[in-house]
Amino acid sequence: MGRKDALDLDGVLAFVMSCQNEDGGFGGSTGHDSHLIYTLSAVQILVTLKATDRIDPEVVVRFVQSLYRDNGSFTGDLWGEIDTRFSYCALNCLSLLGRLDAVDVKAVVRFIDSCRNFDGGYGTVPGAESHAGQIFCCVGALAIAGSLDLVETDKLGWWLAERQLKEGGLNGRPEKLEDVCYSWWVLSALSVLDRIHWINKDSLTAFILRSQDSETGGIADRPGDYPDVFHTHFGLCGLSLLGYPGLQPVDPRYCMPKDVVDGLIK
Repeated sequence: MGRKDALDLDGVLAFVMSCQNEDGGFGGSTGHDSHLIYTLSAVQILVTLKATDRIDPEVVVRFVQSLYRDNGSFTGDLWGEIDTRFSYCALNCLSLLGRLDAVDVKAVVRFIDSCRNFDGGYGTVPGAESHAGQIFCCVGALAIAGSLDLVETDKLGWWLAERQLKEGGLNGRPEKLEDVCYSWWVLSALSVLDRIHWINKDSLTAFILRSQDSETGGIADRPGDYPDVFHTHFGLCGLSLLGYPGLQPVDPRYCMPKDVVDGLIK
């Protein structure tokens, strides 16, 4: 929204840095164990606020490297869970730090491709059910790795377009309710694949706007529910991809302001 001035940026940065641990990674809060998801979030915040001078990038890179496995997958933390979300977090983080060379990207791509299903979608691990959240992660990771040629574009685009329900909103998989957050998970992948025109933009825009709370201004998962930061964020990102007026363009690969990414990724 172009309103970073609405936040106490020094306070934000102080909190983020308080979440970094000795292993170089970041936890979800001060004193929490390091995890790839929160490490990526921290790096995204620092990059967006032009504050990467507050970290030693190589220490963060070593944390990401420590979670890499020989089959090209990543664990989220030292406890060993493997998930394509972590593949995305790793490549996104390393790309923002200019260190994709720190891991075997071709092996990472092979693992992600092994998670592709008959419907063109992707799951958490090989053989797992296709889900829009995982599809965003896998398509985003493949885009960052320069390997979108492996995606079955039209087959996956059709599966994603079928996520739109009669109310205008999107769901994450068949037979589920619509949810504002999928305005990001689905639209981002469609945008990367140049198939965003396959859904009804007007009805989706209306669904997101109906989910906004008139008192707080926040956005909920669906109309009538209580708003939260999570759905407000992804609702705004979805509206940005839809070209809603007054919003800054967002990069569908990184889920960050496009001008920030363009100034960093050449």
